[in-house]
Amino acid sequence: MDFIQRGFTGKTNSWMYILTMFLIFLAIQFASIPLVIAAYFEVDGDMQEFLKGAEANFMDIGMNSNLFLFLMIFTFMIGVFTLLLCVKYIHKKKIISIVTSRSKIDWKRVFYAFSLWGSISVIALFIGIYITPEIYTWNFKPIPFFTLLFVSFVFLPFQTSAEELIFRGYLMQGFGTLVKNRWFPLILTSVIFGLLHGMNPEVEKLGYVLMVFYIGTGLFYGITTLMDEGTELALGLHASNNIIAAFLVTTDWMVFRTDALYVDTSEPSVGAEMYVSVFVLYPILLLIFSKKYGWTNWRGKLFGKVKRPVIDEK
Repeated sequence: MDFIQRGFTGKTNSWMYILTMFLIFLAIQFASIPLVIAAYFEVDGDMQEFLKGAEANFMDIGMNSNLFLFLMIFTFMIGVFTLLLCVKYIHKKKIISIVTSRSKIDWKRVFYAFSLWGSISVIALFIGIYITPEIYTWNFKPIPFFTLLFVSFVFLPFQTSAEELIFRGYLMQGFGTLVKNRWFPLILTSVIFGLLHGMNPEVEKLGYVLMVFYIGTGLFYGITTLMDEGTELALGLHASNNIIAAFLVTTDWMVFRTDALYVDTSEPSVGAEMYVSVFVLYPILLLIFSKKYGWTNWRGKLFGKVKRPVIDEK
């Protein structure tokens, strides 16, 4: 049974998917209460300042960046736990079914993808610093930085795992079993993934051309999941991307405004690096993965039909 076919296990009524996504939404809203309370006390109960921060970004009112990052991640932690509970108790599925088609999670795949993309990201950053050193400011502050490092490596994977298990796991399988093909859930989950990231402050600064990157990244993670029959590689890639982004370089207009090692002081703009990532680096990574893990039958795995398997309920 391949990864998409795992969606046929357990109970698959449409209302269950709707209920699950609604419960995840409610859980995330509930989990945001600590962030709201912290922001309210940050402005000493000044409602006007509080509303200004809620409309833009709570960090604009002076909230500690590490506290903000943790409380933001906390909402995803509650969201992913809600997803897993719904999978187990509403759909009556094994939780691993939305993670991988293998009998157990292949952590070697997770760490390989994490290390590979992390290495590329770090090399790319230092090349950028070497070429244009004038736009980077050294920002090392020991206590805030090591706190950030702890929060990034320990808690950020909850945020990235929540997104991967919802989009590349739960919804990919749900749409696949509904329409009985693979290309539609691949495209739809990638577009939804991209559009939700449209609420990030980067989009306001750079424009909707940034959707090329977000939707392209969603497609990359989705193709990796379908070809590898599991989310392990996507989990490693996504975690590496966000962790590196959090502690290596920051700006005053990104979603991750942290006490990173470097501050990028350049004017917001869409550079060639965005297109290089989507149209050069992502295909190269797919080639590397395909060679390492022996991927075959690209057409069938990405565009083939999804057939209901014969399931032994025992």
